[in-house]
Amino acid sequence: MITVSEKAKDRILELKQIENRADQENIRVSVKGGGCSGLMYDLGFDSQLTDTDQVFEDKGVKIIVDRKSLLYLAGTTLEFTDGLNGKGFQFVNPNASRTCGCGESFSV
Repeated sequence: MITVSEKAKDRILELKQIENRADQENIRVSVKGGGCSGLMYDLGFDSQLTDTDQVFEDKGVKIIVDRKSLLYLAGTTLEFTDGLNGKGFQFVNPNASRTCGCGESFSV
């Protein structure tokens, strides 16, 4: 399961409004090869489901994760930071043994 912080939920709803996304648009979270630590996160709007997708809902946000990515993302919390060290979504992933300085890639 993936959870969403209040700040991340608020930012997702704000982005939906800015980008004129329909209410039925979901957030797709996936893991791809690459980045300075070997694996990197991918996050975006999506309304298409495949046979290998799992759908979670937290705080009214529907999150789509493919089966392969779920192995790496189970227990992850999606956060949003807008502090002095940068602004953007961050993944708090208990499965990551190492992360890069920017927080966009990790290894297990």
